[in-house]
Amino acid sequence: MKTAIYARVSTHNGQDPEMQLRELRDYCQRRGWQVADEYIDAGISGAKDSRPELNRLVADAHKRLFDVVVVWRLDRFARSVSHLLRALETFGSLGIEFVSLSEQVDTSTPAGKMVFTVLGAVAELERSLIAERVRAGLRNARARGKRLGRPRKAAPAKAIAQLRSQGATWRAIAAKLGVCPATAYKASKRCLENPAAQPPVAR
Repeated sequence: MKTAIYARVSTHNGQDPEMQLRELRDYCQRRGWQVADEYIDAGISGAKDSRPELNRLVADAHKRLFDVVVVWRLDRFARSVSHLLRALETFGSLGIEFVSLSEQVDTSTPAGKMVFTVLGAVAELERSLIAERVRAGLRNARARGKRLGRPRKAAPAKAIAQLRSQGATWRAIAAKLGVCPATAYKASKRCLENPAAQPPVAR
């Protein structure tokens, strides 16, 4: 099997990527895997989704230049569970296996597939909890009488009437006043029906 080795060290931990690479090379040799390429992000924070060598690895994965990706540890590769799952889903769709040496995760084995399933369940729970917190926050804001959504904008009927008299279209009027065409039309119509009324406000 052709193997892609990925290693990363950040700017502040004083590590040398060679330590990771030596163990990864030995592992591949023991399994009889051929190292197709090595991808090394040195001095790159793990908090970033986008890293030069990681981006190159993903691009080469789409070219099917290797059959398996091997990393020293999960936190050297992914910044979060969701980031890891997205990468594993991409590799899975391309028929590429994934191995993390320290955690003994190998998606080519039944045990590795089980770990992947558990990680997926954890990520789904995390997304559900975040969504529920957002909904709870919105309900609390409404209960306190807070108006949600974009700030309302006034649609000045007088300016609309003047622009219409000059032959401007509803779309052009809306663009000039920073409202949608429907808002401009309704403001003009309401003013004609009730000249004494104040110009309405709308989103």
